[in-house]
Amino acid sequence: METSTPRRAPAADAAAASSYVSMSPSPSHTPRSSTKAKRTLNNGAAIVASSPSPSPSLAKGGGGGGGVNIQVLLRCRPLNKEELSINTPVVITCNEQRREVSAAQNIANKQIDRTFVFDKVFGPKSKQQDVFNHAVVPLVGEVLDGYNCTIFAYGQTGTGKTYTMEGGGGKTQNGELPSDAGVIPRAVKRIFDILEAQSAEYSMKVSFLELYNEELTDLLAPEESKFSDDKSKKPMALMEDGKGGVFVRGLEEEVVSSASEIYKILERGSGKRKTAETFLNKQSSRSHSIFSITIHIKECTPEGEEMIKCGKLNLVDLAGSENISRSGARDGRAREAGEINKSLLTLGRVINTLVEHSGHIPYRDSKLTRLLRDSLGGKTKTCIIATIAPSVHCLDETLSTLDYAHRAKNIKNKPEVNQKMMKSALIKDLYFEMDRLKQELYAAREKNGIYIPGEQYLADEAEKKAMSEKLDRLELGLESKDKQLDELQGLYDSQKVLSADLSDKLQTLQKRMQETECALAVLEEKYMQANNTIKEKEYLIENLLKTG
Repeated sequence: METSTPRRAPAADAAAASSYVSMSPSPSHTPRSSTKAKRTLNNGAAIVASSPSPSPSLAKGGGGGGGVNIQVLLRCRPLNKEELSINTPVVITCNEQRREVSAAQNIANKQIDRTFVFDKVFGPKSKQQDVFNHAVVPLVGEVLDGYNCTIFAYGQTGTGKTYTMEGGGGKTQNGELPSDAGVIPRAVKRIFDILEAQSAEYSMKVSFLELYNEELTDLLAPEESKFSDDKSKKPMALMEDGKGGVFVRGLEEEVVSSASEIYKILERGSGKRKTAETFLNKQSSRSHSIFSITIHIKECTPEGEEMIKCGKLNLVDLAGSENISRSGARDGRAREAGEINKSLLTLGRVINTLVEHSGHIPYRDSKLTRLLRDSLGGKTKTCIIATIAPSVHCLDETLSTLDYAHRAKNIKNKPEVNQKMMKSALIKDLYFEMDRLKQELYAAREKNGIYIPGEQYLADEAEKKAMSEKLDRLELGLESKDKQLDELQGLYDSQKVLSADLSDKLQTLQKRMQETECALAVLEEKYMQANNTIKEKEYLIENLLKTG
């Protein structure tokens, strides 16, 4: 779609130099753009992209004390041609008004009858536009307001995840999207429509990452030489950013200025994804993909200071969960399916742990969960689109997906709006980053530095991260002990005050008792004297009576 391009926010020349990309924007990791993506504005400055950290004022949950539940939508595809040709029984019923999905079947006199409720349910007759309106439109607004948002599709192979996210392959005509366009192209079009309507000054960049067999691939990287050996390619490293997040070192980010550019990038990247034919899907995606759109928008304060706000939209298409024997996977494909299921099982464990609040969350057990860490229990606004098939042959996988998605409804995130940065501060950070990169480049050229094998470096980083996590756990334990100590100290102080009060009262009572004892002794002595006087008088009276 070609549109009149809204103005884009200028900043500094050095933005394209860095090779760091993270799932969550951070000012310390300025992404690298490809050479062809560098574009200049009317003042000669290159479009830059740096992402502010979360606002300190919202550091404790973005204003929502208990957090916000992840939104979970359910989409059921219609029967395909093959299923229709053999009259496959339908065991799934969708009630869109009541937001319910029911699974019912009688197997060997054992009745299966289960009902699940979701935030929104889309039946087999639902359109792509329906899903977009409910799942994406609200999040696009949040992204433009400065939040990080994630939408990901989960489900069995062949249930329509990629169709929902990317579409059916129809081409854009006269600037209009085809009716089968998926979430990603529709989100792109809406973002540009809003920016154009607002006459916003902005910069935008996109990245496209694939995770296949626990290896990361940049789907936007320049084509390798046809003589290069795939085995010689260096794996992309998933690094810790020191703030609880992760980033992929060396991931390309292309700066874009129109929706049509993104459509071409999406088509180019999608063509590189790992696909294979299975019994369940003739063109099954065998990898997870993350398509990210980062937007920086310039604003002016009433005082005239230029500010930059940042939002990010992550669009995730997960590889299909599947029964290996039913999918027809053999040998390498079986191992591939095993890796897919392994990462999805780890994702399931993370969800269970978050829902049950049962201690350590196993984010680090797979690269997928490390990448999605901020989207599950973090500071991102998240929407899950679960996809299922209605046929009886898929019932086991369908029930698994429904259970999975229903549990995920209980996860609470604490979204935080990204902090707006002053343009001057942003440019200063970029120049610091440029100087650091120049020093690294000089050290690499002059071999003036410390060099270690890549594997050793990654191992050292992993060990450092493990030690950091252990330190975090120890610090949490120390905080807990400190809290207990403070509580005990408070109890001790209150008991000490109470004891002092009781001691004062005891001393007062003892003093009064001594005074009372003295007074009693005086009274006893007076009593004895009075008693003796009475006896003497009685004696005198008795003698007088005798003599009288």
